[in-house]
Amino acid sequence: MEIKSKYGQMGDLFMAITTVAQMGGGEIAIPVSLAAFTPLAEAWDLSSDEQIKLLGSPPRSTFFKWKKEGTEVPRDTGERISHLLAIWKALEILFTDPVRSQEWLKRKNEFFGGLSALDIMLERGDFSDIVKVRQYLDAQRGG
Repeated sequence: MEIKSKYGQMGDLFMAITTVAQMGGGEIAIPVSLAAFTPLAEAWDLSSDEQIKLLGSPPRSTFFKWKKEGTEVPRDTGERISHLLAIWKALEILFTDPVRSQEWLKRKNEFFGGLSALDIMLERGDFSDIVKVRQYLDAQRGG
């Protein structure tokens, strides 16, 4: 049930981010981006090291400073967060049960060479691997 409550919170944050994005502004601010990423990371049971890797491997001190002070993130980090949110949203569409969604993320997949989608994104930490998972899910849901 804890995952479900986090996904509910995540849905509210996703709507807030969508509204901010539609309003424009250009710069990606950490209070919006990391505020959305943090519950996603919690729902996916990511360690701090895994979160750092998905965010582009900033120094640990930078990562914790972002969380504490709410300073702006670099464009690359903002783009990573955007794609990770799109992955979360695609999983929400494909699997109405958050538990099944999380299980899929961590289950071995032939398309990814026997690795899980999460393993693919974390193995090298490359932006292209996050995009690969997003594109796979977008194709699966017909998006």
